Amino acid sequence: MSISRSLALLATAAVLPATPAFADEAQDRDAMTRDRITVGVGAIYGPSYDGSDDYVVSPIPIVQGRVKGITISPRPAGLALDLIPDAPDARIGFALGPVATISRNRVNQIKDPVVRAAGKLDTAVELGASGGVSAYRLLNPYDSLSLSADVKWDVAGAYGGMTWAPSITYMTPVSKAALVTLALSAKHIDDDYADYYYSVSPTQSDASGLPQFQAKGGWESVSATMLVGYDLSGDLRDGGFALFSIASYSRMVNDSKDTPYTSLRGDADQWLLGLGVAYSF
Repeated sequence: MSISRSLALLATAAVLPATPAFADEAQDRDAMTRDRITVGVGAIYGPSYDGSDDYVVSPIPIVQGRVKGITISPRPAGLALDLIPDAPDARIGFALGPVATISRNRVNQIKDPVVRAAGKLDTAVELGASGGVSAYRLLNPYDSLSLSADVKWDVAGAYGGMTWAPSITYMTPVSKAALVTLALSAKHIDDDYADYYYSVSPTQSDASGLPQFQAKGGWESVSATMLVGYDLSGDLRDGGFALFSIASYSRMVNDSKDTPYTSLRGDADQWLLGLGVAYSF
């Protein structure tokens, strides 16, 4: 499951989107372009590892905002920066910058005793680039449609490979206080990633009783996500406290579905629910 993409979108619903599409008055444009930081905390209920049918609750911190024209976007256990500021009245915007995350897939919270017997994995530190293009004011004066992708490499020597994750996201306010985001995303993995997370080696097979399996790279998962943010003051533009929620469904595909960790001990259908609160200042 592309949990990481869902978590990245989760914080988007918590705050006013950092897009010029929300500014049709001078004071609104000024509010959108000034420095702003959002901090928040939430909890997600999701699979204990990618492909698991056991579910756990995990806390998630959130940091998002804009400082001196640089947009800060959340990632699970990480951040992405957009170094290309958009003009307040732009109809098309571009994003490009670095991304850094930490992946703890099958490092802890492994509830399945058979998968746990196969052995815990190492934490991956992922560095790369995030980029995309957005179109504003499509169906109403305040909506946006974005195409984006993250490309990352593990630099900590865990899986030692590369992943890339494209997504398409539509965001629109449905009232002065509420914001809805719909997203479709996918994740592509290389052979190193597939081998590390989805292969069952002879040693792992002996320890767990699972059959041996050699995984290869390709598309790992496809996901659909819906997010809702609600500003408690009744106005998305003025900051303060906001509530956010997420519901996401993902389908494991190819070797991430066929691996014994999923096909015998887990489920290719993956669900995620999340709730949280954020404060913008």
